[in-house]
Amino acid sequence: MMPNNSKMWELIALSDSDFAADKVKRVSVTGYVIYFMGIPVAWRSRGQKGVTLSTSEAEFVALSEVVKELKFIIQVLETMKIEVKLPITVHVDNVGAIFMATNHTSSDRTKHVDVRYHFVREFIEDGVVKIKFVRSKENDADLFTKNVNGELYSKHSQKLVWNKRAVVHS
Repeated sequence: MMPNNSKMWELIALSDSDFAADKVKRVSVTGYVIYFMGIPVAWRSRGQKGVTLSTSEAEFVALSEVVKELKFIIQVLETMKIEVKLPITVHVDNVGAIFMATNHTSSDRTKHVDVRYHFVREFIEDGVVKIKFVRSKENDADLFTKNVNGELYSKHSQKLVWNKRAVVHS
């Protein structure tokens, strides 16, 4: 059944990283989850391709990965004539990564960040995504990057299995 074209469909994403999680290669782990109308449709957990030099940089790389996936999902939905509500909110639990994504300034600490990740800024400037801070305890993507205690596991995993009572960040 095709949705009514006048209805806007909502995507929400959460991203996270675990800085230098791999004790041998020292690469960080990226994790994200994307919800479409409150139902998880994409998620990932994997080691980053290169070593990052800070927690903020690792979170920025994770943010860029989720934005790439959002671009793909938007293209798929557009081919099905499904209009997505913009901007898409992307929740990040690191203020430094949010600053890197939303500001053009460069410093000695950030000038080494690979250009391939800066397309996130274009998506922000074009109004496709907006970055919003989320506390780590509220970040469902934590499940994909690190061990969490039983309480947090139960809280986040409930949202990943669809049910009528699932609550997703807005």
